[in-house]
Amino acid sequence: MGEWRFQRDGIKAFRFVRCELDAATGVARLVYAFDDGPELVETITIPGAPFALDAARAAAVQRALQLLHLITGVSYYKAAVPGEIRIESYTIDAETAALLESVYLHGLGEFAYRNGLNLHGRIRFPHGADADAAAPALGLREHALVAIGGGKDSLVSIEALRALGIDQTVTWIGGSQLIKACAERTGLPTLNLGRALAPQLFDYNREGAWNGHIPVTAVNSAILVLAALLHGVDQVVFSNERSASYGSLIEGTGEVNHQWSKGWAFESAFGDYVEKHVAADLHYYSLLRPLSELAVARQFTRTDRYDAHFSSCNRNFHILGERPANRWCGVCPKCHFVFLALAPFMPKPRLVGIFGRNLLDDPAQTGGYDALLEFQDHKPFECVGEGKESRAAMAALAARPEWREDELVKRFAREILPQLDATELAIAPLLVIDEEHRIPAKLWDRLRAHLAA
Repeated sequence: MGEWRFQRDGIKAFRFVRCELDAATGVARLVYAFDDGPELVETITIPGAPFALDAARAAAVQRALQLLHLITGVSYYKAAVPGEIRIESYTIDAETAALLESVYLHGLGEFAYRNGLNLHGRIRFPHGADADAAAPALGLREHALVAIGGGKDSLVSIEALRALGIDQTVTWIGGSQLIKACAERTGLPTLNLGRALAPQLFDYNREGAWNGHIPVTAVNSAILVLAALLHGVDQVVFSNERSASYGSLIEGTGEVNHQWSKGWAFESAFGDYVEKHVAADLHYYSLLRPLSELAVARQFTRTDRYDAHFSSCNRNFHILGERPANRWCGVCPKCHFVFLALAPFMPKPRLVGIFGRNLLDDPAQTGGYDALLEFQDHKPFECVGEGKESRAAMAALAARPEWREDELVKRFAREILPQLDATELAIAPLLVIDEEHRIPAKLWDRLRAHLAA
C-alpha cells in the first residue's frame, strides 16, 4: 500500500468501497478509494446514540446510509474525475443511478467550468434492475430538523415554524462557533452533527487533485435525512428561496449555477426520491422555496432578535477563520446583496448598525454592486438573488430621501436607471408567493397566511 501515489490523470476508477453505521455510537463511516489506493474514510457523527431501531426503521436507515455514501462521494470523486465508477458492497437501481448522475453533473457544474472540464457523458453509475416496491411509512413523529447556516434565511424558517407551533430541532454540521451562537439564540433544542473528511483528500489536493466547488447542500441534505431517521422525526427542512434555481449565464457555456443543490431541480428530485425509496413519511422540503430573496429579506425584518447574531457573509466561514465579533466583511457579494435586500424593508439606522457601516455610500463597492445588478458583468458565483431583485431594490432606494444621497444609489439613479425599463423595477411583483414547493399540504395554508401577514 505504501507504494501507491495519487496521480490525477493516471487514475482509472473511483470506488465506493463500503459504508457502515454503529447505532450504539451514532458514527457512520463512508469508505472510498481510487484504483487500488488507500481507503479514504469519512466519518459522520450523529449525537443522541444509542439508537434503538425496529426492523423497518433499521432498513430505512440502511437505505439512507447508502444514499449518503453515494452523494458524499462527490467530494472525493472530483479529485480525479476518473471515467469509471464502481460500487462494491451493494447494488443500486436505475432510478438511484439517474439521481446521482444528475447530482454529480449539475452539482459539479461550476467546478467543471472553472477547471475547464467537460463532465457530460462522463459520469456513469453502474446499476442493476429497478426496485420492486416503494419504501414504507415508518410512523415517524411530527417534528422538524431545521438546517441552520447562521444567515437570515434559516432564521426566517425557524421563526415561521415557531409561529405555526411545529416542534423543531435546530441542526447544523461542523464546528462553526458563529452558527452555534445563532442556534443557541433561537432558544430551541439543537443538534450539532459532525463531519470529518478523509485526511488523504488534503494530501491529494497538494499533489495536484482537481479542486473546487461541490454541491454541499446535497451532502448536508443526505446527512440530515439520516439523522432524522435515527431520531425518528418526519421532516427535514432547508431554507432555499426560489432565486437559488437561477444560475449565471456564461457566454459559450450556458447556465452555470453556483448553488444548484439549493435549487428546485435538486429539491424536487431528492425529496421525491427520499419519499419513494427511503421512507414514505419523511418529508424533505425548503420552507422558503415560494419566496424570492427580497421576500425573505422582508420576512427577516419582522424581528430584531438576531440582528447582533446572524451573518450571511461567506468570508466569515472560511477565508478569515471565524471572527464572530466582526460578522460582516463588507466587501464580498453576499455582504453587498444582503445589505441591499434588507434596505427597502428596514430603517436605515438599524441596517447600518447591523453591518457597522453603510455599504451603499462607499464608491469602492461599485464593481460589486454592478455585478449584482448584472450591469457590465454576470451574476457572481455566490448565493445571491437575481439581477432583477437587486435592480428593484436599488430603484426603491433611489426614490427614498434617506438613501438617495448615498454614492452608489446616486450613481445608479444617474447612470444605470435611465437604461432600465421602469415597468420591471417594482418590488411588489417580486414579493408574490409562488406555488412551486414541497411544503406538506397540511402546513401550507397556515404557512402561506403567516408569510403574507
